[in-house]
Amino acid sequence: MNSKNRVQWVYSSRDNKELEDRYDRWANDYDKDLEKDFAYRAPRVAAEYFAKYVPTEARILDAGAGTGLVGKVLTEMGYSNLIAMDMSQGMLQEARKKSVYKELHRMVMGEKLDFDSDSFDAVICVGTLTLGHAPASSLNELVRITKPTGHIVYTLRPDIYEEKGFKEIHNELESAGEWKLVEASEEIQVLPKGEPDIYHQVWVYQII
Repeated sequence: MNSKNRVQWVYSSRDNKELEDRYDRWANDYDKDLEKDFAYRAPRVAAEYFAKYVPTEARILDAGAGTGLVGKVLTEMGYSNLIAMDMSQGMLQEARKKSVYKELHRMVMGEKLDFDSDSFDAVICVGTLTLGHAPASSLNELVRITKPTGHIVYTLRPDIYEEKGFKEIHNELESAGEWKLVEASEEIQVLPKGEPDIYHQVWVYQII
């Protein structure tokens, strides 16, 4: 199976168990496939927005860390207090090899996370809030575990924002005084070789 078919295979997972299993099976080739066939640039783009607001000494959760591509970029930028969380044990095993995380936890976005409230200074979430993956309700838990004045930075496709409940969750959290919008990027092509017609945005929110 080539990498483009593998992406569709993962997106077509019927439930979290199947999604986890397919990521476990892809883990060994994941980095190579995304670099060679997709020229994947979302981790770098999101990290650049993240660095505008979050100091390097912050305690950070990489939510949906996968193989640690975001953690690798943040480490290169001077961040060292990084915690990884992902549903796939296979992906976390690959992330461990990069030696950029202080802790690695297997948890599922969309479920209650096994972290205390106000555990992190900031959260970054790249490529996880998407089709067949973490639902819009995941944002409620990310807000809960982030300290007041902390930041949550994540990528999201504009069509998913409009159609999959993210717009409503954004507005509910803002109306409830839970967070405020700091910055939303213009639409960015993050998979120029693999999916040139698919665009994403980087969202930056601050917890109140």
